[in-house]
Order: sequence, then structure tokens, then C-alpha cells
Amino acid sequence: MKKDKLKPKLFSVMKTYSKEQFVKDVVAGIIVAIIALPLSIALALASGVGPEQGIYTAIIAGFLISFFGGSRVQIAGPTAAFATIVAGIVAAKGMDGLIIATIIAGVLLVIMGLLRLGSLIKFIPYTITTGFTAGIAVTILIGQLKDFMGLTYPAGTVTIETMEKVRAVVENIGTINLQAVIVGVVCLIVLIICPRINDKIPGSLVAVIVGILMVKVLGMHVNTIGDLYSISNRLPSLHVPAFTLQTIRDGFSDGITIAILAAIESLLSCVVSDSMINSRHRPDMELIAQGIGNMGSALFGGIPATGAIARTAANIKNGGRTPVAGMVHSIVLVLVLVVLMPYAAMIPMPTIAAILFLVAYNMSGWRTFVHLVKTAPVGDILVLVITFVLTVVFDLVVAIEVGMLITVVLFMKSMSDRTEVRGWKYIDDSSDTESIELRKVPEGVHVYEINGPMFFGAADLISTITLKEHTKVMIIRMRAVPDVDATAMHSLEQLADKCLASGAKIIFSHVNEMPYKAMEKAGLVAKVGEEYFCPSIDASLKKAESLVAE
Repeated sequence: MKKDKLKPKLFSVMKTYSKEQFVKDVVAGIIVAIIALPLSIALALASGVGPEQGIYTAIIAGFLISFFGGSRVQIAGPTAAFATIVAGIVAAKGMDGLIIATIIAGVLLVIMGLLRLGSLIKFIPYTITTGFTAGIAVTILIGQLKDFMGLTYPAGTVTIETMEKVRAVVENIGTINLQAVIVGVVCLIVLIICPRINDKIPGSLVAVIVGILMVKVLGMHVNTIGDLYSISNRLPSLHVPAFTLQTIRDGFSDGITIAILAAIESLLSCVVSDSMINSRHRPDMELIAQGIGNMGSALFGGIPATGAIARTAANIKNGGRTPVAGMVHSIVLVLVLVVLMPYAAMIPMPTIAAILFLVAYNMSGWRTFVHLVKTAPVGDILVLVITFVLTVVFDLVVAIEVGMLITVVLFMKSMSDRTEVRGWKYIDDSSDTESIELRKVPEGVHVYEINGPMFFGAADLISTITLKEHTKVMIIRMRAVPDVDATAMHSLEQLADKCLASGAKIIFSHVNEMPYKAMEKAGLVAKVGEEYFCPSIDASLKKAESLVAE
């Protein structure tokens, strides 16, 4: 299979670029920027950083990922998947800790792309991505309950982990602000209804305007962004934290988390967008672009970024077909940052919570979750539910690690259940010479057939092959064995040694290419003798007959 080029899609599409497509890309970029504005602010606040840092991320990472990316239509920026992870890093290690972790993640993503690991996304089971995505959605929803209900927490209340947030909500439910709830509910209704009335106008923008009017005109006592955060309309500036061996060591595990999630989210977004425009992205180049974008975002005051499926879909629906649309979206956000950012101080916090509630709902994939629970095998359901629960109760890293471990164990069990070693049944005479199962076997010859992959989970089955006293030749038929690992190879070597030590000969019949190479590398071919590897059962029986006659 031909490898994808490590070449940005932008350079490829420019060969046939037209004025008509440029106009469509500009229009799509402007619309996506309008959609991205409230979302970037909301996701930044959910991540525990200032509102302008969400805009910085969309500007810097959005531009770099579009410019260098392997997708024609990918729109990148802050996403909900990172919110709880970033909030935890900021709370524990501050902004410098987040910057270092994000730069480490960027370097890892570039290395992954250069090593051509873009196709490895297919090895992440669907049950795990569904489980942790639903789990992230729940953690976002829980994290926004405080602002949606206008709760007040006592000084010193720790709310970093999701379970701590749940405990704080329960303990302080008596401080609920009904006016905040009203603003939040009205904005949520606007978000739900607006797309059904006119899908050209972003519902989040309408909800922001409605929320501001409710607070300003009706005089409702609700916290706004300006009450809790300082707003800046300054352009992003370079900031390089102090890199030491200790800070790199402290941020490495967080960097791995960010890199893995960025790779999964961005490549999933690329796959979805490919199906919408009948195109094919370059996964390795996309990983490199994600790495460059995240390093750029971190150095200029942003937070981790990845491909945003909703914004990418909006880009496609509005005519965007090249990376120019994503670059225009970033440039428009620069103008918005300078001109309109001060007005963001007026946005009510329940409005932000309502926007994130809808983001969480849309990303949860609850219909897919329920469908899998109803139709998937028991093992897959176990992986799905455990990944979901661990994401909510602990964190994404634990969820993916445990989910992958359970998946691998279940897969090995499934493969070992399908692998069998059986001996042939013997008869004195066979009238059906066409049947392989009823071939005449010379006296003193025993035939065992192995079916399925031979790996450590099934290696013990080889021990069921017994060497009888009168056995002169043993034939091991391997036509249904696709591969052999080191553990199974060791068991085969022990079997060969046992045969040779007793004076019996061992013949391997119909060994496929991959197992043969492994056996050759391990020295088993040389030990047994190349002439004892026969291409078919007929050749093996003929060889055995001549050995018995000798």
C-alpha cells in the first residue's frame, strides 16, 4: 500500500484553485469564525483559563493546522474533549505547566506523524472512543452545574476532580440563584430552537445576545464573565516558560495525554469530513500539523487544540472546500478579538453553561451508546461501560489504559478460544480417497492439525500433542496458522526437541509465509531440516512413508 505524502493539502489544492472557490472559502471562514467565537470563550472558561485564551487558540492553532494540515476542510481550535484535562493541569501546575505539557504533546504529535503512525487510529476500538467521549460529555455537564444554577461555594472549596464538583454541588445546592437558572434555561431553549427556525444563524451567538439583554434590560442579578475574569483584547504574544529537566519530567505524562487525545479527535474529525466531501485526508501530515499547531498555541498564550467536528461540518455546509477557509476563520477572529472582545465581559455565566450543555449533549453520542449496549457482545459492553465510568470518576488516561487492557485481554481470549490442536482419527482403510480427513496414514505416523493464530494465549495447546512410544514420524499440519509469536515458537521448539531426542522425525506441513519466516529466524528450520517442511499434506504423508520404510 502506497504511503501518504508528508505534504500539506493546501499545497495540493492550490494547483486547481479558482476565484469562485476563494469566495466560497471566505464566506465559510467568516461564518465559522462567528460560530467559533462564543464556543472558544465558553471552552476556555470550562478549561479554567481566561476567555481570550480560547480565541488565541482558535487563531494560532486554527491557522497553523489549516496551513500545514492533511485535510482540506479541517477547522481546529479548543474543543470540549480537552476542557476537564486542561482545567486539571492548570489547577495543579499553573499556566506554565500547561504550556510545557502542550509543547511536549506537540513534539510527540510531530514525531508520530514522521513515524507514519497516523493509521494507528484504527487500533482504538469503537467502544473505547464512544465510552470516553460520552464520559467527557458528562464531566463537562457536571462542571457547568455551578454556573448554570448560580451556586456559591465557600472559600477554599476544591473542585478539580469531577467527583469533587459533584460533592460541591450537592453540599451547596441551597445557594441556588433562581435568576441564573432562568437565564440559563431561556438560553438553552434558544440554542435548541434557533437551528430549527434558521440554521444559517449560529444559535450560540443568538443565545449570547439574549443572555446579555436579559441581564442588562431586565436587571437580573447574575454573574457575567466580567465579574469573574479580566478581559483583554490584546493580540497574543510569545511566552516561553522555563524548561528544566524537572518541569519536562512533571509535564511528560500530561503531554502524552494531550497528544493521544489530539490525535484521536483530529483523525476522527478528518474521517467524518472525508465522508462529507468524498475526499481522503493525509493522516500523518495531519498529525504533524496538530503538533505544530499545539506548539504554536502554547507559545502564544493558547491551550491545546484539535480538529473540531462541529465547526468542520459547518465549514463544509457553507461551501468551504480548501484549507483557505480555516485560515480565513483565524484571521476574522483576530479582528473580532481586537474590536469585540471587551464586550465579552457582558456575557452571563449561565449562558456560557447553557452553550456547554448543548456541546456536551451533541458530543455525548448517547444514541450510539444505547445502541451498543443493546446490540454489542457482552465483552464490548463491558469495555464501553468501564471506559465511560472511569472517564467520569477518574480521568481519560486511566479510562483509555484500562479500556485497552480489557480489550486486549478479551481479544486474546477470543483468539485462544478459536485456536485448536487436534489429532487425526485413523481408520484401517478408506474408500473416500478424495477426502483430506480420510487419507491413509502409514503405521507409526501421527498427524496433528493446528487451526488459528499461535500466540502466548494459545501456546499451551501445543503441550496437548503427545509423542507415543511407537511414533516414528509426527506431522504438524499448519495450513490454518496465520502467524506465530515467541511463546508459541518456544513450545514448537520444545516439541521438536522432544521428537528428535526420542529418535522420531517431525514434519511441518503447509507452513504459511509469516510463520515460516518466524521459524526460520528462530532457527527451528535449521534444527529440523529444511527438507522436513513440505508444501502439502500429500507431500508430507509421502515423505513420512519413505522415512518409515527406511
